[in-house]
Amino acid sequence: VHLVESGGGLVQPGGSLRLSCAASGFSFSSYAMNWYRQAPGKERELVAAITSVGGSTYYVSSVKGRFTISRDNAKNTVYLQMNNLKPEDTAVYYCNVQWGGRAYWGQGTQVTVSS
Repeated sequence: VHLVESGGGLVQPGGSLRLSCAASGFSFSSYAMNWYRQAPGKERELVAAITSVGGSTYYVSSVKGRFTISRDNAKNTVYLQMNNLKPEDTAVYYCNVQWGGRAYWGQGTQVTVSS
């Protein structure tokens, strides 16, 4: 299982970013996918999740209405569209899948929201 995130960067408050996570090594279309984040000094938290065919999604309350998770099963990729970014969204964002009884993580991508 291999997960590779991309799309992070520095953005001003109110700006947007789209994160991507390219997956390989498992049957992507059969598994729910998750985005987590970890800010300095804080625990890693689940930000958004999407079911295998994208029919259902979950968002932590702090990002509802601003973030959108989606997936393209033909490209083995899951996305996180982040709009109206706030300084408190600053964190390393990780892609995650629960496969074969364990959790797999990407290397993470840094998102910094600052003026």
